[in-house]
Amino acid sequence: MATMKYTEDHEWLAVDGEHATVGITQHAQDALGDVVFVDLPEVGKQFDAKEIAGVVESVKAAADVYMPISGEITEVNEALRADPSLANSDPLGAGWFFKVKVSDASQLDALMDETAYGTFSANA
Repeated sequence: MATMKYTEDHEWLAVDGEHATVGITQHAQDALGDVVFVDLPEVGKQFDAKEIAGVVESVKAAADVYMPISGEITEVNEALRADPSLANSDPLGAGWFFKVKVSDASQLDALMDETAYGTFSANA
């Protein structure tokens, strides 16, 4: 079963071994409003933690999607590119953004668990 982790940039990671699926949280999609476009990273590209890996645009604003950990993009959600509203209707499921091969698992220790993120986002 995947371990859930969260960032201060309101992204979630479902970590399963050396792979992680990344998306935006319910809090992020609530703040953004209706998502109309997503720019996803290219498969095979390497990113360092905190680098901009994509963009999500809504009727209200555009927001960068940050790479939560260092790693290589192994897959992007083409369904999300075709139907950006999945980020609103199912942000923790079908609305995932990309998958990454984790290059430094110790970086996961710096991310929040669900309880810590709940407290953080309630005060955000």
